Amino acid sequence: MAGRFAPRTTGPALPHQAAPAARRRTGAPPPGAGAEGRTSPQRTGAEGRTEPPLTREWTPSGPLDLRLVLGPLRRGPADPTFRMTPDGAFWRATRTPEGPGTLRVAARGDRVGAEAWGPGAEWLLAGLPALLGADDDPDAFTPHHHLLAVTERRRPGLRLLRTGLVMESLIPSVLEQKVTTDEAYRAWRLLVRRYGTPAPGPTTTLGLHVMPDARTWAMIPSWEWHKAGVDTKRSSTILRAVRVAPRLEEASSMPFPEAKARLELIPGIGPWTSAETLQRSNGAPDAVTVGDYHLPGIVGHALADNRHATDEEMLTLLAPYEGQRHRATRLILLSGRTPERRGPRMTPGNIAAL
Repeated sequence: MAGRFAPRTTGPALPHQAAPAARRRTGAPPPGAGAEGRTSPQRTGAEGRTEPPLTREWTPSGPLDLRLVLGPLRRGPADPTFRMTPDGAFWRATRTPEGPGTLRVAARGDRVGAEAWGPGAEWLLAGLPALLGADDDPDAFTPHHHLLAVTERRRPGLRLLRTGLVMESLIPSVLEQKVTTDEAYRAWRLLVRRYGTPAPGPTTTLGLHVMPDARTWAMIPSWEWHKAGVDTKRSSTILRAVRVAPRLEEASSMPFPEAKARLELIPGIGPWTSAETLQRSNGAPDAVTVGDYHLPGIVGHALADNRHATDEEMLTLLAPYEGQRHRATRLILLSGRTPERRGPRMTPGNIAAL
């Protein structure tokens, strides 16, 4: 399989993709590796000097809103792995099968331009179409409610992303179990900054970091989890997951039911966590989040004026969208029709102070 862009891909190219320039070496490409674009040499020079990045341009087949597509990767306003800059560019630092990499994506008219740095640069550029929803099929969705029909027309640039990376979404999803988002974002931020590595490329002013590798996650002392506000249940789940990280990463290329089952073999990973992970890693359009504190009430309010809906009632309301239930919930959240808060918010905990 071609890790650098090659004249031919291992699967059929999308109709809007053109033949790429030849690349120098081979390796395992990410799912959905496309076949369009040019690259420029990139390496890290002596004394920390950043060499020119690898580059690529890609033309999506239809409207594309980068904010909507890439937004689910952002874990809070200070996420050390994700930034949106004032020039409208999106920066993403991640750990690929080829090593750490940084990706910058920006719209250029009807095209998307990308630059990438680090050992994972080629992998990231090869996976750019899949990341931006080239594997997604919005035409498979048929709205059965007026609210969803209107929202779909108003948000034509929505696509479901696919990163092809499981652990980068699984670990923060575990951190988000049964706590407030602020607590989870803080834990992710502290742990990635302390145990991750600075992102390759011109990212110093952005403060971007690449999350730790599996071995580093496994070596984090118990008191550091505690200082980050992560209880034993969540840290133990992460430790169990990173011990079998290669097997979990295989789920990124599995059909949704098999991928879900693979993740849920790990004690502590249930339907909520697997759905939150596979929505991002696999672009799974039917990965509806069950067990969420707010979502059933939001769906119930939007579709049946029932702000107190249960998971079972939510699934009944979403039944007409079987196969596209995650897309349906994304559209509901984007519609702005959410119930007003009437009760107290979930109280943040602070086990680090204990």
